[in-house]
Amino acid sequence: MLTSVDPDVLRVLGDPLRWKIVTLLARETLCTTHLVEETGAKQTNLSNHMKVLREAGLVETEPCGRFTYYKLNADALAALSGQFAELAASAHSATQNKRACP
Repeated sequence: MLTSVDPDVLRVLGDPLRWKIVTLLARETLCTTHLVEETGAKQTNLSNHMKVLREAGLVETEPCGRFTYYKLNADALAALSGQFAELAASAHSATQNKRACP
């Protein structure tokens, strides 16, 4: 049986700026200053997006002095990847199943 992908997580990742943040964090752990520089977003806008990513469980914080570093939650992404892999496997076998029209 397929596990359900959380539509809220898909919505979170569907935002272009949040997707850019996730792809940046896939390469390295970054602080807010780095993310502002890399994305061109205003700090308040970026902070709001980071809050959404944290609440979705996709990003974790790491305090370092007066800075906050952000890193991806690899386990959350692996779980999401697994759900999509299940969906793809199901889609491959679904081509063998065709419901007859009445």
